[in-house]
Amino acid sequence: MKTIKELPQHDRPREKMKEKGAAALNNEELVQVILGRGVEGHDVRSMSQKIAKILEEKKGSLADSDLKGIRGIGEAKSFQLLAAFEIARRFTKGDAVKINNTEDIIPLLQDIAAKQQEHFVCISLNGANEIIEKRVVTVGLLDRSQVHPREVFADAIADRAAAVILAHNHPSGDIRPSDADLKMHNQLTEAAQILGLRVIDHIIISKKAYFSFSK
Repeated sequence: MKTIKELPQHDRPREKMKEKGAAALNNEELVQVILGRGVEGHDVRSMSQKIAKILEEKKGSLADSDLKGIRGIGEAKSFQLLAAFEIARRFTKGDAVKINNTEDIIPLLQDIAAKQQEHFVCISLNGANEIIEKRVVTVGLLDRSQVHPREVFADAIADRAAAVILAHNHPSGDIRPSDADLKMHNQLTEAAQILGLRVIDHIIISKKAYFSFSK
């Protein structure tokens, strides 16, 4: 694993946070920002990886005893982490929707599944894969022209999103991607990569079935 100093400037957590906001960072990167630095022989990225794993296992309910076995985490850093997580817990919204897999996405697309016109949707997410916003980008255009990356990603960038989910419906009921779908998918994923956005999935949905580009 590369150290922080070995990472490109734009990939370092503090620089990324400055440019895109805290929501764009994943769990390990957020812990790295809180810790600031590691100790001799134990880089902050390695420490943060272990802490983030514990957080996921404990579902955010962290205790001082959970951190004692991590080299470099003494009492001061332990209390620093616990205080940061506690204040976050007190102000966390209880209605955040987190996407863990494709099955979590499908209920969010039922409103376009039976539409008689093609609807293209972009869902923006933060670094924890929690939904920031869902938007219909275009209506009735997929049969005539490609959806432009500028239209798809403009709002996601304004959201300071870390990732997106793309989706569109097939009114015909045939969920197999067409040549135009494949071309559009490749264009949008390449554009997202340039913009620093992860494409979690691209779904084609109809009344009775769906197709996932990630499967």
